[in-house]
Amino acid sequence: MPKFFYKAINESGKNVSGEIQADSIEMVNNILSTRGYIPTRVTDERSAAAGISLKNIITKFTPITAPELILFTKQFKTMLRSGVPMMKILEILESQTENPNIKRIVSSMSQDIQEGSSLYDAFKKHPRAFSTLYCSMVRAGEESGALPDVLERLIYIIEHEHKIKSDVKSALQYPLIVVIFLFVAFFILLTFVVPKFIGIFTKAGLDIPLPTQICLFMYNFLFHYWILLIGCVFAIAGVLFYYLRMEQGKYVRDVFLMKIPIIGPLFIKAAMSRFASIFSILQSSGVAILDCMRILSGIMGNYAISREFDLINERLEEGRGIAGPLKSAKYFTPIVVNMVAIGEESGNLEEMLREISGHYDSELEYAMKKLSETIGPILTIGLAAVVGFFALAIFLPMWDLTKMVK
Repeated sequence: MPKFFYKAINESGKNVSGEIQADSIEMVNNILSTRGYIPTRVTDERSAAAGISLKNIITKFTPITAPELILFTKQFKTMLRSGVPMMKILEILESQTENPNIKRIVSSMSQDIQEGSSLYDAFKKHPRAFSTLYCSMVRAGEESGALPDVLERLIYIIEHEHKIKSDVKSALQYPLIVVIFLFVAFFILLTFVVPKFIGIFTKAGLDIPLPTQICLFMYNFLFHYWILLIGCVFAIAGVLFYYLRMEQGKYVRDVFLMKIPIIGPLFIKAAMSRFASIFSILQSSGVAILDCMRILSGIMGNYAISREFDLINERLEEGRGIAGPLKSAKYFTPIVVNMVAIGEESGNLEEMLREISGHYDSELEYAMKKLSETIGPILTIGLAAVVGFFALAIFLPMWDLTKMVK
């Protein structure tokens, strides 16, 4: 007879677990009911043994996209506002979602809440799916008793963040594709086209001009040292990969990106928009200023700016207000500092932060259009330079060969 493992709630409301031999899960549920238990989970021996299967591993690491998270939060908020009990909400969410990872997470959350955990603790156990900001907003909503309203603001944040990231990716997608194809074309011309012409020119006894000599040198280097070159590329890529996973590496990367002439202002504007929009919503949700700064430090997505929050927090603890510490920190623009100062003095900080967010959303949209307009001519010049270089490398000796034939 198969063996089943169960978890249940007894008549006293305590959690109990154990194992039962039975013919089916239905029989196990009947046995537990006769004992006065409410079953919460029943699994057979084979299912328990296969708990770490390939399918479970794939399910665990199935990514949760921003649209899926937005839909999940909207459904959660709507049912909560309609007065549906929490356990019923989780049951409906588990059955409605198509993402297997969300199903697994909601099932785990349901069990945690049955065992007495708060909603915040249940969310916090799944940091891959729910960010620090998400969990902090849920806790603020639980404590204030206005969870549906807080979730409404949270949906706005996620949608706003998703739009900005999508816009930045769209702006950088075309230049990235052009650069990749440019390198591919360079490699093909250097390794397959130019060597054949160089062989012809050498047999004809022509004097090789400088552009052709440069091509010949690069081709010989690739031909004789390609293993060394590939090894160096992989070694550098590996070192960069591990370095950029370290906190110091992420800090250096973000500082470097913000110093790039054309792209740097784009990252700063995106960070300012994110700071203002999230800060305003945290403030309206009743989160304390110091807690807001700690949350912002963890979710800014820019380690160079996040480090500045340590200094800001120290000065806030000394009672210096918000505008003063922001002014002494790097990367915070004068517009942000001045409008925050006005908001503090007038008591309309939330409104001013929303104005800042709207301003930088418009600035970001304009900057991305300007980026596309600027990068186009730069890529055209780069493409012309590569084509012109190879044209000189081929046609200069070709011209000499033609004169020799004449």
